[in-house]
Amino acid sequence: MVAVVAEVEVNRKTGRVWPKRFTVAHDCGLVINPAGLKNCIEGNVVQGCSRALFEEVKFDKSSVKSVDWRSYPILEIGDAPEAVDVVLINRPEMAPQGAGEPAHRPIAAALANAIFDATGARLRTAPFTPERVKAAMGSVRA
Repeated sequence: MVAVVAEVEVNRKTGRVWPKRFTVAHDCGLVINPAGLKNCIEGNVVQGCSRALFEEVKFDKSSVKSVDWRSYPILEIGDAPEAVDVVLINRPEMAPQGAGEPAHRPIAAALANAIFDATGARLRTAPFTPERVKAAMGSVRA
């Protein structure tokens, strides 16, 4: 089980979202390698941010148009969170459970909730591109 809280900064002029900080609580039963698990969780957060904020396969009527790093952008170092705080819940009475990618799944939801908290705009389609964020902010009733 995983719980994630995100803190973001949203540039209201450009729509750019910077995922500033994450707190991730992770319960995978018996924790065997805490340092390795924390590293894995941090990697999941970064990959989840990339998918939630940048990655999108684009098509036209006949083919895939996302064929290189220009047409399929990913998170770059300047867009990475400045902090990822990890809380490991060690339950030695349980067998070790999955720790490979569970932290990846709730990242988009945590980002969407943080964007909503910062702007009042609800995003339901990823990636949360600047264009989508600006459009969502424009539809918020005062």
